[in-house]
Amino acid sequence: MTVRSPAPGTPVVYKDPERQALARGRARRDRLVGMGSLVAFVVVVGWLVVSTPGWPVVQETFFSPEQFAESFPQLLEAFWLNVRIFLVAEPLILVISLAIALVRTMRAPIFLPLRVMATVFVDVFRGVPTILVIFLLGFGVPALRLQGVPNSPVFWGTVALILSYSAYVAEVFRAGIGSVHPSQRMASRSLGLSTFQTNRYVVLPQAVRNVVPPLLNDFISLQKDTALVSVLGPIEILRQAQIDASSTFNYTPYVAAACIFLALTIPMTRFADWVQGRMARRQRAGGVA
Repeated sequence: MTVRSPAPGTPVVYKDPERQALARGRARRDRLVGMGSLVAFVVVVGWLVVSTPGWPVVQETFFSPEQFAESFPQLLEAFWLNVRIFLVAEPLILVISLAIALVRTMRAPIFLPLRVMATVFVDVFRGVPTILVIFLLGFGVPALRLQGVPNSPVFWGTVALILSYSAYVAEVFRAGIGSVHPSQRMASRSLGLSTFQTNRYVVLPQAVRNVVPPLLNDFISLQKDTALVSVLGPIEILRQAQIDASSTFNYTPYVAAACIFLALTIPMTRFADWVQGRMARRQRAGGVA
């Protein structure tokens, strides 16, 4: 009788209770060893840091509990502006970048001008640093004094983030569309579906599913980069930290601001890792991601 080995990534299930108990004990031991080594590493690094000659000054300057408690409420209030910028920019980036990716995949000669415009857009906004785009739009457009055009620095900072990230996310979508095998298109066309229907019902669902992890990583970066809007003057979390630090000559507000960002970005990062791991496990098991 031939015994088939389990597929890679599939957990081995033992029917023998003794072997099950042995496997559980081995897994428990591995977890304890891993946690022990992690704790030991943190203790050693912490001891090395606090034993340096300059640690008392660094502790007072960057990790003052009094300054942390004093600045934290104002920083949390200012962080709401970062969250609003993110919530406005994210859906617009998704729509604009998907449209750009679809335009770049069109091969009909009549769409050549659109393809050229989309390519130039991606090349320009991927090539120029985001902070320069924010400077150019935030200071340049209001200086034109155009009638009916907003002069708000928050508005133009958000527009700059949307344009810059749309160029990056468009390439992510284009890679996802390119990952769909051409046979999918040919099969859908043979069934009588139009080009629009093929993209809508066959290509895009598979493409979006393939690029979910990199999309989540891009939006984690977007949440952090909302702090770049501070160069235009709005009182968001980074600007508030600068104000607090300059008034007290203590840099603890920057640490407090970093902690607030971490409180949001770490769960988002772990969620992205979970989604990526789940998709990988399904692919190894032969399922559909």
